[in-house]
Amino acid sequence: MRNPCVAHRGWSGAAPENTLAAIKLAMSMPEVQWIEIDVQLSRDGVPVVIHDYTVDRTTNGRGAVANLTAAELGALDAGSWMSPAFRGEPVPRFEQVLELTVGRCRLNVELKTDGRYPGLEERVLGLIHDYKLEHDTVITSFHTETLRNVRKLSKVVRTGLILDAWRNSLPAELAELGADFLSIGYSRINPERLRRLAGAGIETMAWTANDVKTIRKLAAMDEKLMICTNYPDRWREAIGSL
Repeated sequence: MRNPCVAHRGWSGAAPENTLAAIKLAMSMPEVQWIEIDVQLSRDGVPVVIHDYTVDRTTNGRGAVANLTAAELGALDAGSWMSPAFRGEPVPRFEQVLELTVGRCRLNVELKTDGRYPGLEERVLGLIHDYKLEHDTVITSFHTETLRNVRKLSKVVRTGLILDAWRNSLPAELAELGADFLSIGYSRINPERLRRLAGAGIETMAWTANDVKTIRKLAAMDEKLMICTNYPDRWREAIGSL
């Protein structure tokens, strides 16, 4: 299938981001091959799936993710902010997502850290190993030291750098990190840059394209370009017309 579809935080255009509801909805569309999620650590050291460093925006709670236990996070309402239909949707544990997706969908796991979560890499890799998902997962981060830590701990699991910028040194930087994946803001790419990345053996994902016109334009650059979107249905409309 051309231009693999990556559901951003699940099907987050139609269900609350980074919840089991959004992930289930994404998996209901057969063309969705990948789901992107964000992972942090709870106060008791459990990997949990949430984007912001605080729970304020997407739950009925207040405070830092790092100050709440996994049980406390799981008791929050992470759905009502979007619609009453999702009232009571919890902040999921990473393991719950693995249980749901194993054998059904691949995961782009963004480690949301700037170094504030010692042990995050080990705990996430441990769960990936437990579920035998080493070849169905890519771990990504804005934080280069996190990617170095992952590579020290695992020679198998793929890693990728996230950024919203372009510089000609990127292929060399990725090689130095032991990474073969680039997650980049879609406005930063063009056909020539994609050719350079492909020539260096780097797989590229463009984020976050949410309208049919943009998705179609990106797809025309390179049929192997992964396209991350909040709206997999719009990806289907765009790609189906090519």
